[in-house]
Amino acid sequence: MSESDKPTLLLIDGHSLAFRAFYALPVDSFQTSDGQHTNAIHGFLSMLLLLLQKEKPTHLGVAFDISRHSFRTRDYPEYKGTRGETPSEFVGQVPLLQDALKAMNIVTITKEDYEADDVIATLARQGREQGYRVLVVSGDRDTIQLVGDDVTLLYPSGRQGGVSDLTRYDTAKVRERYGIEPWQYPDVAALVGETSDNLIGIDKVGEKTAVKWLGLYGSLDGILEHADEIKGVVGNNLREQRDRAERNRRLNRLVDDVELPAGPADLARGPIDHAAVRELFARLQFRTLLERVMKLEGGEDASSAGTLEGAIEQEPSTAPPAPRPQTELLDEELGAWLTRQSEANPGGLGLTVETTGGQVTGIGVASQTESVLLNWIPGRTDYAPLETWLASDAPKVMHDAKTQLKSLRRAGLALGGLAFDTLVAGWLLRPSGIDKTLADIVLRYLSETLPVADPNQLVPEDDADTSVATYAWFTVRAAETLREVLDERDLGVLTDIELPTLQVLATMELDGVAIDADLLRGLGGDLSVKIEALATEAFGVLGHELNLGSPKQLQQVLFEELGMPKTRATKTGYSTDADSLADLMDRNPHPFVDLLLQHRDATKLRQIIETLERGIGSDGRIHTTYVQTGTTTGRISSNDPNLQNIPIRAEEGRRMRAAFVRGDGFDTLLTADYSQIEMRIMAHLSQDAGLIEAFQGGEDLHRFVGSRVFGVDPVDVTPTMRTKVKAMSYGLAYGLSAFGLSKQLRIETSEAKQLMTEYFARFGAVRDYLRNVVEQARADGYTETIHGRRRPFPDLTSANRVLRENAERAALNAPIQGTAADIMKIAMIAINADMQQRELRSRMLLQVHDELVFEVADGERDELAAIVTDRMANAAELRVPLEVQVGLGDNWDAAAH
Repeated sequence: MSESDKPTLLLIDGHSLAFRAFYALPVDSFQTSDGQHTNAIHGFLSMLLLLLQKEKPTHLGVAFDISRHSFRTRDYPEYKGTRGETPSEFVGQVPLLQDALKAMNIVTITKEDYEADDVIATLARQGREQGYRVLVVSGDRDTIQLVGDDVTLLYPSGRQGGVSDLTRYDTAKVRERYGIEPWQYPDVAALVGETSDNLIGIDKVGEKTAVKWLGLYGSLDGILEHADEIKGVVGNNLREQRDRAERNRRLNRLVDDVELPAGPADLARGPIDHAAVRELFARLQFRTLLERVMKLEGGEDASSAGTLEGAIEQEPSTAPPAPRPQTELLDEELGAWLTRQSEANPGGLGLTVETTGGQVTGIGVASQTESVLLNWIPGRTDYAPLETWLASDAPKVMHDAKTQLKSLRRAGLALGGLAFDTLVAGWLLRPSGIDKTLADIVLRYLSETLPVADPNQLVPEDDADTSVATYAWFTVRAAETLREVLDERDLGVLTDIELPTLQVLATMELDGVAIDADLLRGLGGDLSVKIEALATEAFGVLGHELNLGSPKQLQQVLFEELGMPKTRATKTGYSTDADSLADLMDRNPHPFVDLLLQHRDATKLRQIIETLERGIGSDGRIHTTYVQTGTTTGRISSNDPNLQNIPIRAEEGRRMRAAFVRGDGFDTLLTADYSQIEMRIMAHLSQDAGLIEAFQGGEDLHRFVGSRVFGVDPVDVTPTMRTKVKAMSYGLAYGLSAFGLSKQLRIETSEAKQLMTEYFARFGAVRDYLRNVVEQARADGYTETIHGRRRPFPDLTSANRVLRENAERAALNAPIQGTAADIMKIAMIAINADMQQRELRSRMLLQVHDELVFEVADGERDELAAIVTDRMANAAELRVPLEVQVGLGDNWDAAAH
């Protein structure tokens, strides 16, 4: 076989090259928006792409060390002992680099008890024997010993230890550089020593001396055999320290017969996994590398970067030219275009709605190749085909559909067939991410920059770069990539739960809830009087005035003037937050602290009222905005104003809720909420027989558990016992420690530990579930709800203890909270569908935690209560029943139960 006909086997030392990339590139300049360092990954992949383009290997493998421990450290525990602790910024990059290689269909190989060099040595020998041209890429000089016929070493020799410049070491180059044969290099290193491996050589013996000896005696063995002939100090050192040289040679000899899971033939290059590469590179925010990977696979020249530094400095990728939107399609032509494009794009057409001052002013529709832009004018008959298409079941793809859906409804336009929302899909993939805008999604999943009009320049209204038609085109393309990344369960959550919930929430936001503004105003006035009175009383205790909202002044009063025990240290002194003050009050009661806490509570309540008053619309109703993508668990949040922060038990909180009233023309308000839904989900997931027995028997859960924990009859469970058990039951599901429980209940830590021990002794399945859910998440990388909602937890394997423990606590509760969120959404979807089918005039108004609030039309009380109770109780099939409590009243507080 001629040299040109031989297949090329490229073998890369993964850790060696990644370390060099890490130190070659500034760590702070390569960091994702969520804090993940990426300089080692970026540098390694840039080097790899250049190698693939230049060398065009037919076979490729990357070897990694598993750990610092191997047969060499057993032989010599000090081996590599001088190496410092691996930087934490580097540690987390190796698994991500391996994920990237896997997505690119590149085989990575490790072997327990051996180093990456041994893996490479074995594959290089096999490759040479099997007729491959072998290229080894490593920054470890020990691999020089592998050089020979058909084996070439590419050694990084760039400035600052980088990976841009690779020196080719064939036999001739080794002879030129060292004056020896490649196989003799370990003998030189054995005599001279290797500082990086903590292998100490023979005193006073340098490279020149070692090479001279090899020229005379051929090998290390030959040198040692003739040690008595070597004169002078170096000869004496050699004889006294020969054990060093023998040990060094034993350790630096690479093992080339390791039993591996793959051989050269198994390393044939295959096609990349486009979806996996796009998803991972988007997560790592690599704007140029994705384009280079795609070009490389397509056979195009990827060497334009020239060097690693050049590759890094390239500008972000730009989008391919967007189809110029058609603006003249009307009547039959518009209808024909929509029909033709819908049939050709079964996944849906992109749709983007432009609004100005809350009014629809433009609508863009796009396929992968064409787009239409309509400057919307209400009442135009030549837009009728668009109205028909909007209302039809033809699939539409949008970004942040809820906002646009509300605009369409205000304009009297119906929207049907919502098939995909890139905002919601991106959130399902990265629930803790920050991808909120279409530009974020386009950058992450297309590695392109969304064009934005320059406000300082005059941009034509129909400019193809910034019109809503172009945004629709970006949306439909991003959706295609997201569909590839989402697995079947993710898609199920999107289509079966999130998209229908989106439509329900849009209706609720448009309807709003009626408010008694006078009642709110009166409560605000009462609170102002109370706040002033509390401040006056607090000043009287001190004998002087101060700003009760100033942490600095409070620190001076509390810890200097009053001499109270110091709280948690902060950058500016000692904490004066609510928790610290409550703890201080518990340990050292003082009238000033008591008044200060009351003052803070009243001030917070007045602020809530002021927010509610600002939120009252011209129709006398509050229209909150429900944030569907604002939590990591799937729960719906509320803002502008936030209706989920109104206290339930405080008297002022009840008065606030009383201000939420039935609107004109409605009979009453109806509230419905789940009783202890999270504990019921815990019973289902843990399959604990005791909890299941309590719920199936209709017992008071906390009284039932209290009787088991304290060993008394249920009737003998005191309120204090019940309170302790309730706090513990909920706390355990949130990773509450014995210390945390002791603080919450104001009891000794020893008593809290005993309480938890007694609990787990009687409800062992709960303990097993809580332990297993974290370990499963650590193995999978995510938690999952009953309905398939996943929440990634990369920090479960973090080397940072604080990050890891925070992730462990969050992972405990994620399946429970997430399942509760799914159940609530499923219930809302089903209730809404029943109400529409029966043409009820009643309306769903609010969703707050585990509660729904409805405005009931005349004559629909019983029918709506039956629908709500049935749909909420049957929203999921659990091992225990879902209990629903319903109440009626003229206002939210009166309807409580």
